[in-house]
Amino acid sequence: MAHKILIVDDAAFMRMMIKDILSKNGFDVVGEAADGAQAVEKYQELQPDLVTMDITMPEMDGITALKEIKKLNPNAKVIMCSAMGQQAMVIDAIQAGAKDFIVKPFQADRVIEAISKTLS
Repeated sequence: MAHKILIVDDAAFMRMMIKDILSKNGFDVVGEAADGAQAVEKYQELQPDLVTMDITMPEMDGITALKEIKKLNPNAKVIMCSAMGQQAMVIDAIQAGAKDFIVKPFQADRVIEAISKTLS
């Protein structure tokens, strides 16, 4: 059975890029969210196997959303997505329980590698 993935990014274009990469590689994208608050809601509703989470978003940022999801499910698997130069935030995210991070612009093989490694 395909792993269920929730994609979180405030840019629809980025969500589309990740969805395209994942769909082509046999993953099931079960939902999308445009900010951290939506991410927490969708996580509860969909119970995905893994979440890709942008760091910088309106309403609630990715690190806060990560912490909220981890409260709901300490075993949640979340991979952070960040632009270059956000190293401090990436460290915060890993300390908050993120399993890995992917740097934008996305390279398909790196996205698949990070997700496969986290789900195995």
